[in-house]
Amino acid sequence: MMVGSKVDYDINNLDIPKDSKRDNDYQKSFSAFLTIIVRDKDGKVIKKYKQKSHSPTANFIGLMLPLTWYSVNNNYWKFVNTSNSAYSYIKNFLQNYYQIPYPNNSSNYPYYIQSILVGSGSQSNSYNAYNLNAPIINGSGVGQLLYSTPNTPTNITINGNEAYFIISQSYVNQSGETITISEVGIIIYLNFTTPQNVSETPGNILIWYDVLSSPISVANGQQVVIYYTFSVNA
Repeated sequence: MMVGSKVDYDINNLDIPKDSKRDNDYQKSFSAFLTIIVRDKDGKVIKKYKQKSHSPTANFIGLMLPLTWYSVNNNYWKFVNTSNSAYSYIKNFLQNYYQIPYPNNSSNYPYYIQSILVGSGSQSNSYNAYNLNAPIINGSGVGQLLYSTPNTPTNITINGNEAYFIISQSYVNQSGETITISEVGIIIYLNFTTPQNVSETPGNILIWYDVLSSPISVANGQQVVIYYTFSVNA
């Protein structure tokens, strides 16, 4: 088993797809890339894939404003979790949610990024997506992939005028058949807490979603590593 191994592949060596007009007209202030590396059972790289990523969901947009803004303005935003249940940022007599109290290693909610979820379907409207169209389940059964723990950075890397961070996750196919990955999404785990220590947990929330322009086939015994790179330029 190779789950969690060799996630340190130098993805900067891969050619980045260029939009020549945009890249030559101005310097990008923000960019996101999705990179996929496939290895055979012996660890040899057999496929490299990279595309621009540009699909934040409605859940992501709702997180752009802090909970205090919704509370002070007596407004709300409905998050929809991966089970299609809606939870609101809302202020009224009974509810007054002010904060997301984690990541916090001393609490029961030490994780924020739950997984880079992969699937075998597709959706045309990423804004309204609350889950992947056909998520691939974690496991070694038919149609499943073994998921490692997500690899999240401990800091932001500064390189000249660029600042970036990379999150990654690896997967192994032990299902006995070839599995095709055609959609990818970032899942976070969300929990609300009030100053009175009342909490509510929407749970798993899809905040970023991409359909691959070229689906990736993963044969039995092969390993996949997926990287999301987010960067900004000064």
